[in-house]
Amino acid sequence: MSLDQAVNSRNSVRAFRSDPVSKELLTKVLETASRAPSGTNTQPWQVYVLQGEKRVKLINEVCKVHDALALNPELAKEYPSSYNYYPTQWVSPYLDRRRENGWSLYSLLGIQRGEKHKMHVQHQRNFEFFGAPVGLIFTMHKDLGTGAFIDYGMFLQTLMLAAQANGLATCPQGAWVSFAKIVMPLIGAGPDELLVCGMSLGYADQQAVVNSLRPPREKVESFTRWV
Repeated sequence: MSLDQAVNSRNSVRAFRSDPVSKELLTKVLETASRAPSGTNTQPWQVYVLQGEKRVKLINEVCKVHDALALNPELAKEYPSSYNYYPTQWVSPYLDRRRENGWSLYSLLGIQRGEKHKMHVQHQRNFEFFGAPVGLIFTMHKDLGTGAFIDYGMFLQTLMLAAQANGLATCPQGAWVSFAKIVMPLIGAGPDELLVCGMSLGYADQQAVVNSLRPPREKVESFTRWV
């Protein structure tokens, strides 16, 4: 497919088929992603690919803690995020967009306001990689600067578009940063690494209603100033 087709057809998939993804195809996608630009060619990305038993172990460990946190929110102090993905104080229009996206998702799934258990179950799908056979965890060296996050964003987007062009689906996931304490030792990451995010990868379940979600985008005129 063309670049425009890959960009416009990509979406965050939240339901996957169990069909395995070959190592050859994964390698091809990662090789394409490695061509993403980075400041002075620093290439800050480190990728951990989880399949099979290691993937299942990570899911079980994190879901167990996620359930415990639902019962006792005070436990969250024991699981600090690797960095602040979201702002500590939300402002408009970003809060409005976030709320619209969340309620659009819940509406598709028939989840009503106040149904906290159903919300918890859906949120926990993040930590099950939404059923995808491949889980990716991304890290970078702690000593790198803020610019490395910009480089990482370009790498992740390139990876997702390469996956899309090869018939695969993805869902980038910032939710994993809250469980770096569990994730990092399990994947064998070193003490000098920072957990950036995770990603689900596999073949989309086209029958799942959740995959019909297409969040709106702002018109070019609303975010562009011609000077």
